[in-house]
Amino acid sequence: MSAFDQLKAIREQLHAQRVEEENRRKRAALEAQRDAARERMFRDAVKDATPLPASKRVVHQPRQPAPQARQRELDEQQVLADAFSDEFGLEQMLETDDQLSWRREGIGNDVLVKLRRGHWSIQAQLDLHGHRVEEAREELAEFLREALRAGLRCVRVVHGKGLGSKDKQPVLKGKVRSWLMQKDEVIAFVAARPADGGGGALVVLLKPSGGSRGG
Repeated sequence: MSAFDQLKAIREQLHAQRVEEENRRKRAALEAQRDAARERMFRDAVKDATPLPASKRVVHQPRQPAPQARQRELDEQQVLADAFSDEFGLEQMLETDDQLSWRREGIGNDVLVKLRRGHWSIQAQLDLHGHRVEEAREELAEFLREALRAGLRCVRVVHGKGLGSKDKQPVLKGKVRSWLMQKDEVIAFVAARPADGGGGALVVLLKPSGGSRGG
């Protein structure tokens, strides 16, 4: 299975988990409503009864079930999405140039050169065309999380050129760059080559799974 197929499978699995979790919550809510109705019926049935004297018997609380791993996974995804802030301005970029490339502090310029020349093969792509800002934020967060989990090094993010926006301005272009810079595992990005989307896309280099930079 290719890295792209693996990433697609992970996304489908996460989607299925979210659907399953939502269904579980609905079932739990319905069961709670039924329990409440039974409780009301019981109280109505015994409202005229005389309570028994209090005893010294200790009632042990039932052991709570262990938290489910899939809920923790969903919580982690939400934390990742919330971590992208719009307050992070592009003026905070550590190093940039007129070709809209960026590298994290400590990363050599040779990494940008290699990235522009296609030294790393693009292993997966996220297309944000037509997405609203909040949708794009969540999609990018999930995409990066899955790419890192799959051990991918190089991905492409298509943000568009803004030609279809109301003011013909590339709203997502700046935001995507800002969000990428906030993710520690993103070590560099460059504008895609014309054949790969040009100014409407970014080629993003991620940290290797071993944690070292560059290379």
